[in-house]
Amino acid sequence: MDPHQTPFEYSQAGDLIVGAIVSVVSSMFDEISFEEYPEMKASDEHISTPKAYQQVLSLVFAVNEINENPKVLANISLGFYICDSYFNTRMAYQNTMKLLSAWNKIVANYNCDKSKNLIAVIGGIDSEISLQMANILGVYKIPQIAYCIFVPMVNAKTQLPSFYRMVPNEALQYTGIVQLLLHFQWTWVGIMAADDDRGETFVQTMKPMLFLYGVCVAFTAKIPIMFYTVNLIGYLRSMKTVTFSLMESSIKVFVVNSDHKTMSCFKWLLYMNSLSEGIRVTSMGKVWVMTAHWDFSSMTFHRGFDINVFHGALSFAIHSNEVGTFPDFLHLLQPNSQHGDGFIKIFWQHAFNCLFEDSSEEMNDTCTGQEKLDSLPGIFFEMRMTGQSYSIYNSVYAIAYALHKIYSSRAKSRAIADKSRTYLSNLQSWQLHPFLRSISFNNSAGDMVYFNENGELAAELDIVNWVTFPNQSFLRVKVGRMDPQALQGGEFSINEEAITWHNGFNRVMPLAVCNDNCHPGHNKQKREGEPFCCYDCPPCPFGKISDQKDMDDCFKCPEDQYPSKNRDQCLPKTLNFLSFTEPLGITLVFLALFFSLMTSLVLGIFIKNQNTPIVKANNRNLTFSLLLALLLCFLCSLLFIGKPQTMTCCLRQTTFGVVFSAAISCVLAKTITVVLAFMTTKPGSRIKKWLGKRLATSIVLCFSLIQASICVVWLSTSPPFSDSDMGSLAEEIIMECNEGSVIMFYGMLSYLGFLSIVSFTVAFLVRKLPGNFNEAKFITFSMLVFCCVWLSFVPSYLSTKGKYMVAAEIFSILASSAGLLCFIFPPKCYIIILRPDLNSKDQIIRRTF
Repeated sequence: MDPHQTPFEYSQAGDLIVGAIVSVVSSMFDEISFEEYPEMKASDEHISTPKAYQQVLSLVFAVNEINENPKVLANISLGFYICDSYFNTRMAYQNTMKLLSAWNKIVANYNCDKSKNLIAVIGGIDSEISLQMANILGVYKIPQIAYCIFVPMVNAKTQLPSFYRMVPNEALQYTGIVQLLLHFQWTWVGIMAADDDRGETFVQTMKPMLFLYGVCVAFTAKIPIMFYTVNLIGYLRSMKTVTFSLMESSIKVFVVNSDHKTMSCFKWLLYMNSLSEGIRVTSMGKVWVMTAHWDFSSMTFHRGFDINVFHGALSFAIHSNEVGTFPDFLHLLQPNSQHGDGFIKIFWQHAFNCLFEDSSEEMNDTCTGQEKLDSLPGIFFEMRMTGQSYSIYNSVYAIAYALHKIYSSRAKSRAIADKSRTYLSNLQSWQLHPFLRSISFNNSAGDMVYFNENGELAAELDIVNWVTFPNQSFLRVKVGRMDPQALQGGEFSINEEAITWHNGFNRVMPLAVCNDNCHPGHNKQKREGEPFCCYDCPPCPFGKISDQKDMDDCFKCPEDQYPSKNRDQCLPKTLNFLSFTEPLGITLVFLALFFSLMTSLVLGIFIKNQNTPIVKANNRNLTFSLLLALLLCFLCSLLFIGKPQTMTCCLRQTTFGVVFSAAISCVLAKTITVVLAFMTTKPGSRIKKWLGKRLATSIVLCFSLIQASICVVWLSTSPPFSDSDMGSLAEEIIMECNEGSVIMFYGMLSYLGFLSIVSFTVAFLVRKLPGNFNEAKFITFSMLVFCCVWLSFVPSYLSTKGKYMVAAEIFSILASSAGLLCFIFPPKCYIIILRPDLNSKDQIIRRTF
């Protein structure tokens, strides 16, 4: 050990010195009375964090590796001076001053030792220590490279121009935590942080971010910080309150600001409570989401603690990689050959739970110095570099490459190489800044190292899953990353299948919600007086659905779809139209064809017997016209069956209107013919000249042409067209004919109704005229049926939808046409076929008068 060196320091001479403030041991310090030279003095009782010793070794390893590499700094040697902060900000301040002063003497602004050419300083482990160092080093513009993560200051680069960090910005970690919680849909979480300013800053930063993204902070645990406190009983009581609240809480996921002090106190708390109260810590069944401060390490008094409580924990971690020769370097360590290392013996004793022979303490086990580092549990030491050690390793290389750039820029020829070496030996630390800011290199592990514009490492954060084992060993499994350099939308990535969850969750991903998720078919409804993450799940209202979990609102299906019974999906609507293949369509087609056949049969009978008196007695041309019109009426009903097309839509109503008008015009002409026929029997009547084919033809053509004119105007101005009605029926799309102009449609029907009423009225008035073959009686009954059918059609047409509305119109067409056919022609067919003896002129004259 160097004669000037005190315990817990490590130094090595060199042309340029890299200083470092690390945190390996903790100690109790006497209060300063200011009655003597104010110097912090540590007690002889130390608590070691063995794993932190690797940070010292990574710096030593990096310096030695650089000195052995002629490609980095030729003819220039690096040295180091490492001091311990004892996890104490005052000691960190004191030892920073020590780095700036002569060996073992703290005199501000004075260093008479030319061998101590301090070029840069690395440290410290947390934000408090780092900022205390920065307050001093910034005055002298000495570059400081920290390996801690802390909340960034406003204008940090302006306030701390000499400060660099070999870790990414804290904001990246906060964003990563939010993305992680959202990925697993954890909306009911707790936050744990130290009961100090740093913990309060963490809580006040995280809460608004989580609230913004819909995550509720249901529980906040403030962990009291204790390092050698005198009031141990009071501390235990406060810690026990926190622990019981934690264990009894139903919250499954906790976000932990896992700096060293917080986690040391928390683990010690769990351990002490498990001893005093018999609490099964490992059965807590929690998911710990740790910040990047977390390094699975323990102080030596945690040796008996069961680490399975952290099984399945997730943490963010500073990206690290394997440094190939580092394990070989560790295997060469010999505690009995210290070479100026003031840490190794205390590390060895605490790590292997033994004492060296020269120790004043008593213990059963004696350290031989031949113990194997790779036999230690991972919580005490790892053979691969941890994240913090990797940051220190990169920090040393960043300083070396910055010096190399200075050397390369001056040594342009061999002639001035020696002068360049002299220049570097006398280099002032402030001259390093321009080269350090622009540094960019690939380290031995293949990672790119460079600082961003804020003096922070431009790198990603790893997401690590911690898998623990009963022998206090563990695995760190990289399951994701948070990469700020990735394309938008790809910054966060995670592999769920690679995650091992805590045994309390039966290897299934835990749920962290205030209540069960709202299943599809339901929507979230806020509970009054409770956090927004707590809600009820009422079913979606009629006509709406939700097809995902936890939807805020239900929504309507597209017009061509309808909600399922459970209101969790949209089903395609079926087409609704009167088809030729369905039973109703088949029945109507059968009736139309049947009555068409009957009409054709009657027409055939009348044509065959057209010269008989009974056919000639009632104007056989009108009879043939009426039968032909009825035949077309029956057949036009077929236009209403089948999927509506533009052509059929244009033809169905207009054809029906014209043909029916012709049929009723024939009936009206026959009725008027009967009236005129009886009026001509009076002597001197002038009406006889109106009798004949001309009158009947004129009546039929006149009234039919009026309807035809209405239909032509209709087709010319606003013709019917095929359309679909999405909203009238919940589960069907009505394929229908849009009538175009409703006025013209009802005008056509009104005119048809007018003819019917006129025909019925005339027939009714002459129904009592004498004569066996007076058709007015039969026309009266037929028109009565006709009018009744169409009067009932109007309300049924307006009250039905879809194919049933079409069926109602077809039925009205068939029923009204059948009424005309069945009431007018059967009596005549009876005479023609069954009573031909009555079919004579004498019988007609005798029966009529």
